[in-house]
Amino acid sequence: MNKRSRDPLDMTIGKRVRALRLQRGMSQTELANALDLTFQQVQKYEKGANRIAAGRLQRIAEILEVPVTFFFSGFGEEHGKRDAKSVESEFDFLQTGGAMRLVRAYSRIRESGVRLRLLRLTESLAGE
Repeated sequence: MNKRSRDPLDMTIGKRVRALRLQRGMSQTELANALDLTFQQVQKYEKGANRIAAGRLQRIAEILEVPVTFFFSGFGEEHGKRDAKSVESEFDFLQTGGAMRLVRAYSRIRESGVRLRLLRLTESLAGE
């Protein structure tokens, strides 16, 4: 019997689960308890070692308060030339401490105008 190789999509979805979980300040154990799983199973999902079934992914989306489509957005975008690899590198970055501090601070800004100005400033500093 051949061992299944890791699917890049499974790994990307797992990274997105991890990034959201961390952004929300939730431990693997807390997510696992909400899903009635062990934290080891959540670890396997986040690493892409195990594929997340559709129903379970829907439940994860509910717990993390995002639409299930969040886990698939950015793939195959024609105009931005974003592929799975570029989307994955963005989620790798989100797993760093500084990025998470930035995301948490941004999420505390309530005025949409301030958020928009901050976004434009950040894009200009990044040269976009």
